[in-house]
Amino acid sequence: MLGLDISSTSVKLLELSKTGNSYRVESYGVEPLPENAVVEKNISDVEGVGGAIQRLVERSGTKCKNAAVAVAGSAVITKTIEMNSALTEDELENQILVEADQYIPYSLDEVALDFQVQGLSAKNIEYADVLLAACRRENVEMREAALELGGLRAKVVDIEAHCIQRSFELVKNQITSNDEMGAKVIAIVDIGATMTTLSVLIEGGAPYTREQLFGGKQLTEEIQRRYSLSLQDAGLAKKKGGLPEEYESEILQPFKEALVQQVTRSLQFFYSSTAYDDVDHIILAGGTSSIQGLAEMVSARLDTSCSIANPFSDMSLAPRVNQSKIMADAPAMMIACGLAMRSFEV
Repeated sequence: MLGLDISSTSVKLLELSKTGNSYRVESYGVEPLPENAVVEKNISDVEGVGGAIQRLVERSGTKCKNAAVAVAGSAVITKTIEMNSALTEDELENQILVEADQYIPYSLDEVALDFQVQGLSAKNIEYADVLLAACRRENVEMREAALELGGLRAKVVDIEAHCIQRSFELVKNQITSNDEMGAKVIAIVDIGATMTTLSVLIEGGAPYTREQLFGGKQLTEEIQRRYSLSLQDAGLAKKKGGLPEEYESEILQPFKEALVQQVTRSLQFFYSSTAYDDVDHIILAGGTSSIQGLAEMVSARLDTSCSIANPFSDMSLAPRVNQSKIMADAPAMMIACGLAMRSFEV
């Protein structure tokens, strides 16, 4: 399956193959989306997204027609419930459908529903912990429709935070090299164009997530306003440089300060709603995370080691994959990686 990450400004495509424990990138690409085609993780222009997917599939050269996509954590209700461990999967499904309205505040006709058995309950081995996930059906159907327009079929609809949890397997060795073999609580901060998402991973449990409306587009818009550029030119200048000398101190530095504040605030919410009061390591992901000096600034302010995600560091690349481009995009590909890795789950 292709991993297809539909974000607010682009669609990212990734196709992986696997030999033993080693992954190889077979196809990859990023295609910009029309303005406002996706607003706050919701698709508002299915044709625009479908057209971008079609262009991306053609340009990537992939022959694969099945894809995995994800919905945002804020669109999903998850709850761990206890069910009789003796039930078969079919019996479990029927039982959950009977009881689901206790846990979900929508009519069952309006939601897409799924579950996964997590293992035996720690309180009573006659029961199993079952993770229940529900999402408004329209969120799933919009993604299915966009993929169909792009010539693909949605085989899997996942949750973004769970994709990041899965792709953490690809970056955790970059942490352990810093003598943090015992790192237990990992915060992954995905800084996109319009949204910053905190995912805290705690040893095999479901991730804690929190989304905040803040992202790299605010820096682009400030560049656009200050230097009278188009949004596109401002975005290029942000990436490639060439802006006046005062840009660093007057625009970039205040933006980085605001970003560190957002990270701090998100972590404070995590601490206040859980039994934890610290994290062992912070990983920055998303397109905005590669701003020079940001990881060092987060580390210094929060007194916690911090690194930038690169899920491709131990992967080989097919000849048609552009190495410099994929490495530049690597921090933004965590969700796409987590989706593509669904191909190898039994």
